Amino acid sequence: MSIRVIRKRLFFSLMLISACLLTNLSYAKTIMILGDSISAGYGMSPAQTWVSLLDKRLAQQYPKQHKVVNASVSGETTSGALARLPKLLQTYRPNIVVIELGGNDGLRGQPPQAIQKNLESLVKQSQNAKAKVILFGMKIPPNYGQAYSKAFENNYKVVSQKYQVKLLPFFLEGVAGNKTLMQSDLIHPNAKAQSILLNSAYPYIKGAL
Repeated sequence: MSIRVIRKRLFFSLMLISACLLTNLSYAKTIMILGDSISAGYGMSPAQTWVSLLDKRLAQQYPKQHKVVNASVSGETTSGALARLPKLLQTYRPNIVVIELGGNDGLRGQPPQAIQKNLESLVKQSQNAKAKVILFGMKIPPNYGQAYSKAFENNYKVVSQKYQVKLLPFFLEGVAGNKTLMQSDLIHPNAKAQSILLNSAYPYIKGAL
């Protein structure tokens, strides 16, 4: 076999490998979780979080077709996330953005109108980057007053309807208020709660894939 023939076969082999790699990349989906301590996994190891469990479940059902980026930060607010979002979108170019924010804003008594404005900006920026958006709703303890609590919760409905994004009404449904599923501060879910959080979130994320 001549050197010329060997080189030609090697060339076509490399082209075939490159085509396969590009095909795999075209099917890859990047899911970015933009949240606070609930998604960052406050008080537990990263491997215990619902986001890590999501990564494992997707890897089983969609092998090598996804990447989960946990861009959550404990103590994060909607305004803090807004400052970080442009860089995150540029770096990871997500196909799906899950917004799990607002709880810390509410606990600090931020005006509901300001929270809604920030949530809208987060959604718009993500959509402008060609990402599908999923919004996770939160609730505020009743001691903040009925009027404030209602206005806070309504933010998520308004933003969801205005920008046509899927809304999980209350991410901590079945977890909040259950002492066996909460850490000692009764604010953060514990490791036992993570599978429940995943089961709540998964249908929305799977539907967006």
